[in-house]
Amino acid sequence: MKTFREFFGFATLVTVICLAIAAWDGYARGGHTLAALANALVIAVLLGVLEISLSFDNAVVNASVLRTMSEKWQKRFLLWGILIAVFGMRFIFPIVIVALTSGLGMGEVIREAFGNPDIYAEHLEKAHVAISAFGGAFLMMVFLKYFMDPDKEEHWLTPLERPLGRIGKLDTVQAVIVGALLLILTHLFVAPAEQFQALTAGLVGLLVYLVMDAIGNLFETDNLATKAGAAGLASFLYLEILDASFSLDGVIGAFALTKDIVLIAAGLTIGAIFVRSLTVMMVKKGTLEAYRFLEHGAHYGIGALAVIMLLSMNRDIHIPEVVTGLIGAGFIVLAVWASLVANRRESLN
Repeated sequence: MKTFREFFGFATLVTVICLAIAAWDGYARGGHTLAALANALVIAVLLGVLEISLSFDNAVVNASVLRTMSEKWQKRFLLWGILIAVFGMRFIFPIVIVALTSGLGMGEVIREAFGNPDIYAEHLEKAHVAISAFGGAFLMMVFLKYFMDPDKEEHWLTPLERPLGRIGKLDTVQAVIVGALLLILTHLFVAPAEQFQALTAGLVGLLVYLVMDAIGNLFETDNLATKAGAAGLASFLYLEILDASFSLDGVIGAFALTKDIVLIAAGLTIGAIFVRSLTVMMVKKGTLEAYRFLEHGAHYGIGALAVIMLLSMNRDIHIPEVVTGLIGAGFIVLAVWASLVANRRESLN
C-alpha cells in the first residue's frame, strides 16, 4: 500500500480530477441526465486503460533512458514531461497535424475540436496516413537501433538477436532499412494520391530520430556539467518524441469510442499519468535490473507497433487498438517470465 501511495498517489489524484471533468462534461452535453454522466465516466476509464495498454512498453523504454539521466533532468522530465505529454502530445500536437495536413488555421481547428468534433475527427482521419508513416518510421528506428547494437551482450531470443547485432556493425544500416521499407510500403500499400505525403512524413520521422540520436551521442561521453545538461536535454527531447509516436495512434483510436475532445483528453491524461508513474517506479525499484529481458520485450512490442503503423498507411488495413495493446502486453509478460526463469536457473548454478 505504501508503494502504491508513493508512486501512484499523484496519478490517482489526477485520475479523480479527470473523471470529475469527464462526468461534468457528459452531464452537461448529455441533457443533464445521470445516464449521460455514467456513460462519460465509462468512456474515460476505457480510454485510460487503452492508453496504458498501448504505452506500457513505452514506460519500460522511458525507464531505460531515464535511469541514465541526472536527478535534475529526471525531475524535469516528471514535471514538465507530464505537462507536455498531456497537453502537448495528446491535445496540441494532433491539432497541429490537422492544421498542417488540412490547410486550416490553428484557431479554426481548435474551434472544430470543441465545437464540431465530427469534422475534427474527419480531418484527423485524413491525416492518418502521414501520422502512421511518421510514427512507424520513428518507432522502427527505435526497435532496430536496440537490437542492431553490436555491443549488446544480453540476448533473449539469441538466434534472432545475435545476427541482428552483427548486421549492426554496418554504419547507418538501420536508416537504410527503414528508408527502404518506406519506399516499398508506400509504393505497395498507399494510394497514389497520398504516396508523397506518406513518404515525406516517414522520412521526417526517420530524420527526427537520427538528429536526436546524433545529439545524444555527441554528449554521452562528456562529463562536464555543461555537457551533462545538454545530454539531459537531448534525452528529454527524445523521450517526448517517443511519447508522441505512441500517443498519436492512441488519439486516433480514441475517436472510435467518442468524438468528445474533453472526454478524449481526460481519458488519455489518465493513461499518460499512470505510464509516467510506472516509469518512475521502474527506475526507483531497479525493475530493469531485476528483469533482464524486460527491455527486450518492450522493444519487441515497439517493433510490432511500428509494423502495424506502417501497414496501416493502407486505409483498408485496420488493426484494432485493443489488439495492438495486447501484443505489446504479451511481449512484456513473456519477457518477465523469461527473466524469472533465467534468474532461477542462474541461482541454481
